[in-house]
Amino acid sequence: MPVDNDVNLGKETWMLFRILSEFVDGIEVMSEIGSGVSVFGSSRTPQDNRYYEEARQCGRLLVENDFTVITGGGPGIMEAANRGAIEAGGRSIGLNISLPMEQKPNPYQTHELTFRYFFVRKVMFVKYASGFIIFPGGFGTMDEFFESLTLIQTLKIAPFPVVCVGHSFWDGLIDWMRSAMIERFSNIDPTDMELFHVTDDVAEAVSILRKCRDEKCWLGSRPMQVTGPAGEQTAEGTRVGIDPGLPGTPLKFGPNHTNRD
Repeated sequence: MPVDNDVNLGKETWMLFRILSEFVDGIEVMSEIGSGVSVFGSSRTPQDNRYYEEARQCGRLLVENDFTVITGGGPGIMEAANRGAIEAGGRSIGLNISLPMEQKPNPYQTHELTFRYFFVRKVMFVKYASGFIIFPGGFGTMDEFFESLTLIQTLKIAPFPVVCVGHSFWDGLIDWMRSAMIERFSNIDPTDMELFHVTDDVAEAVSILRKCRDEKCWLGSRPMQVTGPAGEQTAEGTRVGIDPGLPGTPLKFGPNHTNRD
């Protein structure tokens, strides 16, 4: 059967309008939330799990420290963080996603948004966050963890704290990052390990974010400022950077280190 290019073009055009409408809806809601923290973790974590209760405590502590809680709006860790925020009388944002297999939004959201596109949703998680707190989770949690490190490592965003909760979950991955990514293959710099912090103490996680917000601090020892046009902020919350098609001085990230994928 011949392909009707006019029909396909029409579908592509309307897709652009849907993407634009999701950005408009998201920005209208999220621009009013104040200082937010995105909390990530598994949707499969049951209520009787230790990390569910810790995420619930995390939500309460964030609100008590004048943060807005942002999650993916689903069950498990997301529900727990939203629940803690509601119980503390704070703003509790759920950035839900339409999936082929239904995911029911949790009932602890003061502001509920639903996205069709993961990439639009990701912009909201980063642009309106003062930091990330990441509990044990699956592929989606790892995706958010490594995306945040990539954006900070490449200086594409102004750095914010990324705090992982649960040594028993994270330490194996971190050991592998050191042994494989640093020692065996030299794919990252040792100072890249300063871009995140791991703790078993939820109160410590929240205090790190509060300190960085109040004192404009950062956890690592590397310089993170970008001056000139390359450091200008774009509307989506990232930095302009250097156009690779134009002559310019490559950004440096540390001693003897260049950006490697």
